[in-house]
Amino acid sequence: MSATQVQVTLKKEEAWEIIHRIEEQVQKVIIGQDELIRKILVGLFGRIPYSFKRGEGEKAGSGHILLEGVPGLAKTLLVSALSNTIRTKFQRIQFTPDMLPADILGTRIFDSRSSEFRVEKGPIFANLVLADEINRAPQKTQSALLEAMQERQVTIGENTYALDDPFWVLATQNPVEQEGVFSLPEAQLDRFAMMVRVNYPSSESEFQMLATKLERVSVESVADPHTVVLIRQMVSDVHLDDKVRRYIVAIGQATRNSQGNALTIVKEMVMHGASPRSYTHLMAMARTVAFFRGRDYVLPSDVKYIAVDVLHHRLVRTIRAEVENVTTDEVVSEVLRHTPIP
Repeated sequence: MSATQVQVTLKKEEAWEIIHRIEEQVQKVIIGQDELIRKILVGLFGRIPYSFKRGEGEKAGSGHILLEGVPGLAKTLLVSALSNTIRTKFQRIQFTPDMLPADILGTRIFDSRSSEFRVEKGPIFANLVLADEINRAPQKTQSALLEAMQERQVTIGENTYALDDPFWVLATQNPVEQEGVFSLPEAQLDRFAMMVRVNYPSSESEFQMLATKLERVSVESVADPHTVVLIRQMVSDVHLDDKVRRYIVAIGQATRNSQGNALTIVKEMVMHGASPRSYTHLMAMARTVAFFRGRDYVLPSDVKYIAVDVLHHRLVRTIRAEVENVTTDEVVSEVLRHTPIP
């Protein structure tokens, strides 16, 4: 079925049904993490503009997600299961300290038979890319993802190649290890629409995991790339009032210590606040939350629900905040508590 055919036949009710079925399939293998699954799908179906229109196609794509959690919480299994629900090209890249940018993007190879250079494309050329343990690779290799994540294109030598739509990066990182890991640069973090922390499931959920025979569970495909793009377009049509836009701006500005009326926690604990790019990401994610909740308009509660996941990884803490162990989650939560709701 072509994208045009899908566009004619798919309705909002059918879109909600597809989203629900994707959740059901992933929940077969990921037990007790329903909210985590929902937030990841918010990133997939959120439509974020990344450039002005050039040519025929609009420059917009899904929201990339950084998953942070200790080992053994099924982060990789979650992404793998999700990729199975969408009939799309999936690539898993295991980041290591000796990895080079060419291992991700590809490189030019001299073909002795034709006496010419040819391009060998790397694993970045996929619809869904899992950057597993991204903080194990040095910053030079991490930065290889920057152009792909922001511009949805890859430059190899003198040639630039457009990536397929959807192009979606999910990265995982371990927050507890200190040796053999490299912190992600702020510019890299700002490309992620959300950083979602993966917490331990409840004891009952862990019991259910032990009772589940994972090797016998099958995850069915319920959508394709065209359907994802179409639902993403439907989400972008969710109405967002100017009052909610101003609310988003107010939240972002309240995270900056340069504001004269900045909160005490912001003045003392934040070195750099949220970027203007984060406003676009927060707006797109709030639209998706509203769509998932069955509405065609955004409420301030939709913004508040997803704001911490969108903003906390963009704030740079002061040395005092690090010493006193004041997290960016606390800062954003305090900002949300004091920002007037329209």
